[in-house]
Parts: sequence; C-alpha cells; structure tokens
Amino acid sequence: MLSIRPATREDIPLILQFIRDLAEYERAPAQAVAKPDDLLRDGWGPSPKFRVLIAEWDRAPAGFALFFYNYSTWQGRPGLYLEDLFVRPAFRGHGLGKALLVHLAKLAIKENCGRFQWQVLDWNQPSIDFYEALGAKKMTEWLTMRVEGEALEKLAETDLPTNDTEDHKGNAVTS
Repeated sequence: MLSIRPATREDIPLILQFIRDLAEYERAPAQAVAKPDDLLRDGWGPSPKFRVLIAEWDRAPAGFALFFYNYSTWQGRPGLYLEDLFVRPAFRGHGLGKALLVHLAKLAIKENCGRFQWQVLDWNQPSIDFYEALGAKKMTEWLTMRVEGEALEKLAETDLPTNDTEDHKGNAVTS
C-alpha cells in the first residue's frame, strides 16, 4: 500500500541515498556531493530552502520528491519547482511517481501556485513520455543557464560599475 509523508530530519540518510541513486541513474554519480549537514542546514534550519516528500510502499521507503518555491513576477504568484523525483527500480510500475506528482500538484493548487515545473534530461525519453502523458509541456523556447564552481566565484568577484566607470557595454556611467 502506498503512503506519502513529509520527510523529517531523521530521514536525511535516506534522502541522501535517494539523491545518490538518482545521480547514478542520471549517469552523474560524482556530482552528488551533498552531505548530511548540508541537508540539515538547508532543509531543517531556521530558513528552510526545500521540502521533501517520502513515498513508501508497504512501509518500505520507495521514492522521494524534493521541491521548493520560486516566484513568477509575471503571474504575481509563487510556483512550485520540483528539483528531484526518484522511485527505486524495485517499486516502479506501482504508480508512485505519478502519486508524488499528483500530491505536489494538489499542494501547488492549495498554496496558490501559478505553475508546477521541473526539468528532465533530454535523453530520458521514458520520463519525457510519462510527463507528457500527465499533461506536462516541454518549454522548448526556454534554455537553462547555469553558473557554477569557478565561474560562479569569478562572477561574484566582478567589480560593479561605480561613478566615472564604464558599464558592461563600454558606456560611461555616472550617478
């Protein structure tokens, strides 16, 4: 029997295992470097940055969904963003992935979210087909941009224009 519940801090080792299992499935195990303290700080600290749902099948941990809220300035409402969805292979075919998505859709409606979105790898055709069957649409006109690692550090260290300097187009800037 399926049950879905909010994760607790006691679930952190389980969540980390789900994250590592997902990274393995997505062919990027070396990129999953999160540690227990990271999840504790960011999920259960004074200002939580994400929430997690745990799906259980006959009381056995079977899958998870990690999500957070973003904000649509155009809609003037929050959006729900699904960062990770994973169901262990032994539990696939029971509708757990769909149940997690339905649970999140209901939460998005309850919390007045204007949209519910996530990303999928372009090679993952089974998941793309599954999501489209649920009514999800590919946002082909939007490209994901990312700055990380050394490039992020370099960007953060960039000097900002000040009086009598030039902006990014070479124009003199004065205030």
